[in-house]
Amino acid sequence: MSNDAYFQNKVCVITGAGSGIGRALAENLAKRGAKLALSDIDTDGLAETVRRCEQLGAKVKSDRLNVAEREAVLLYADAVQEHFGVVHQVYNNAGIAFHGEVLRSEFKDIERIMDVDFWGVVNGTKAFLPMLIESGDGHVINVSSLFGLIAVPGQSAYNSAKFAVRGFTESLRQEMLVAKHPVRVTCVHPGGIKTAVARNATYAEGIDSKNAASMFDKKLAIHTPAMAAQTITEGVRKGHGRVLIGWEAKLLDMFVRVTASGYQRIAAAVNRPFLP
Repeated sequence: MSNDAYFQNKVCVITGAGSGIGRALAENLAKRGAKLALSDIDTDGLAETVRRCEQLGAKVKSDRLNVAEREAVLLYADAVQEHFGVVHQVYNNAGIAFHGEVLRSEFKDIERIMDVDFWGVVNGTKAFLPMLIESGDGHVINVSSLFGLIAVPGQSAYNSAKFAVRGFTESLRQEMLVAKHPVRVTCVHPGGIKTAVARNATYAEGIDSKNAASMFDKKLAIHTPAMAAQTITEGVRKGHGRVLIGWEAKLLDMFVRVTASGYQRIAAAVNRPFLP
């Protein structure tokens, strides 16, 4: 089976499809012959993604969706199944960022990150999982982060959500194996990807948001969304349980494994100049 044949006519759901990795995933899968259910809270960005995918010949259903709104996600899942008749793959990709130390962060800031980045993944997984099982060839792809592998100061809320996504997804994978359900499960850990996540992030009081976003864009955003999407879809095709994107993600993952809790002092020393 060719690489593209695996995705041919598969119904693929992608949240956060209005930009970044979500848009790149949509275009990648469109080229491979998939049918797409795309959503985002950014309707203008979503419309552009839809335009690009339709130009590639893909059949597309698009909807505005806030993944933190559980009832809306449940209704959305039913609408997607009614539209296409079946759902094969769900890419829970939507996410937001927040930068702030625990002392400076408000409860609402942490809750907002958890609502979108963790509960959004749970909502999407729970809503579509019965449909994926019913398809006989399902796949859940949950996007965590490099920060789901390593914690750094100033990212306590984001770390919490992305570590939670990792634990949730790895447990789900084992449950599918134990029950012998026809659903594969993949957790994705992107490293530095050139997206607008830093520019669109929110920040605790006292943090220079422009400087922080500029530093990310100049020093940490290494890889293109297209590269990330290609890595993800190849990992999905091969049935990998974990997909690390970028040499830095692989290197830091190994670093944490080797140093255990010792990495925390090193990370604190390295990041100290970037904290207020």
